[in-house]
Amino acid sequence: MIYTVTFNPSLDYIVSVEDFRLGLTNRTSSELLLPGGKGLNVSMVLGNLGIANTAFGFMAGFTGREIIRRVEEMGVKSDFIPIENGISRINLKLKSIDGTEINGSGPKISEEAVERLMEKLDRLKAQDVLVLAGSIPGSMPDDIYRKIMEKLDGRGVMIVVDATKDLLVNVLEYHPFLVKPNNHELGEIFKTELKTRGEVVDRKSVV
Repeated sequence: MIYTVTFNPSLDYIVSVEDFRLGLTNRTSSELLLPGGKGLNVSMVLGNLGIANTAFGFMAGFTGREIIRRVEEMGVKSDFIPIENGISRINLKLKSIDGTEINGSGPKISEEAVERLMEKLDRLKAQDVLVLAGSIPGSMPDDIYRKIMEKLDGRGVMIVVDATKDLLVNVLEYHPFLVKPNNHELGEIFKTELKTRGEVVDRKSVV
């Protein structure tokens, strides 16, 4: 079985605005509302390919309920942990203004909620695949990916990590099955700007 984890899912409000004017009332020319978060994106793509999977994560408030409704409407099985306070984040994406985005913060995740997630992950067994993808809320420790891999170490679970900077670097000692940094994320790790394929290959060889 394939499992994904999305710590900070979102409702992505994607709009186009023609002739955007700062400081004035603007009206959209197109609108789209979609569930978001890297882990959920993986689950939805797998679902579209006819591959069964279960999406883990946290949800809060009316936005969290809408995320789950839309995800399940797409045929993805979800097993999210409800958070009592706050709301799951809304991300505003302005397509017509050079890809400008305003991303929400998300709810505060308690230690109890994290422990509930760990209990769910405890059911994974050899040959299962776990995808850890995306950002985490500011209330969570930045070594949460590492703690998950430490917990599952030696069980034969194949873990895929798609994350930035410390979230990714901190798990390398546990030899994830696959990592997927893009050129911007690699550049952030190595504190440089990578513009060509050759520069990326050179940095990967250092690792």
